Amino acid sequence: MKASSTKTVLFVTGAFVVNTSWKEWQAYFESKGFKTYAPAWPYKNGTAAELRNRQPNDTDLAALTLTELVDYYANFAKKLPEKPIIIGHSLGGLITQILINRGLGVAGVAIHPVAPQGIIPYEFSFLKAGWKVLGLFTSLKKTYLMSFKDWQYAFVNGMSLEEQKKAYEENTIPESKTVARGGLTSAAYVDFAKPHAPLLITAGEIDTIIPAHLNRRNFNAYKPNGSVLDYKEFPGRNHFVLGQPTWKEDADYILDWLTKNA
Repeated sequence: MKASSTKTVLFVTGAFVVNTSWKEWQAYFESKGFKTYAPAWPYKNGTAAELRNRQPNDTDLAALTLTELVDYYANFAKKLPEKPIIIGHSLGGLITQILINRGLGVAGVAIHPVAPQGIIPYEFSFLKAGWKVLGLFTSLKKTYLMSFKDWQYAFVNGMSLEEQKKAYEENTIPESKTVARGGLTSAAYVDFAKPHAPLLITAGEIDTIIPAHLNRRNFNAYKPNGSVLDYKEFPGRNHFVLGQPTWKEDADYILDWLTKNA
């Protein structure tokens, strides 16, 4: 089935943020005739403020694993009325790559994705922005909440202070350190040699937590096998790409790519 004939889109949310970060994207895709879904992760139903207020009692979220999270989205995709287009951001981008690798989507778009197993993220900005969520020498029974200072560096660099604060209040939530550590294990495995549905990987010029160089290495890890595979780096995009004023330009590029390549 061609993605261009599919009218179902599954949006996969990344770490640290609520699923409503897709709200404008959903409305835009639906205005183009798509039916969209952006389910919250297990134990993440609620507003950003509500989820922050659950600490330190959000132990179910703390215990969530990456394997469970991937299976959750895989089962969601399987229950949809048709095989969907899958679009994910950050850790959701990694999950998108995994689901496409499993044959669960007609096309996939990984927006600034976390790299799969085997691609060592040695970039300094990634290490500076992301190491705290691994929770080394801390309890896995407690979730991790990114501070505003870390949020400024990891997500919203280049934006005004007012925009940074608004984005933090509306989106930032506690995260499972167990899920984050899963990104270093076989739970994050992708078979780069396996034929797959059309896949687009996008990157942002000023993204610090998932720098463009890391996305390029992710793209280059795939082996030529006749599958449609493309890469696009957008200028001026940070990791808060879904909420930047330029988000509609990115969405239009993705819609055009789906039409032409899927």
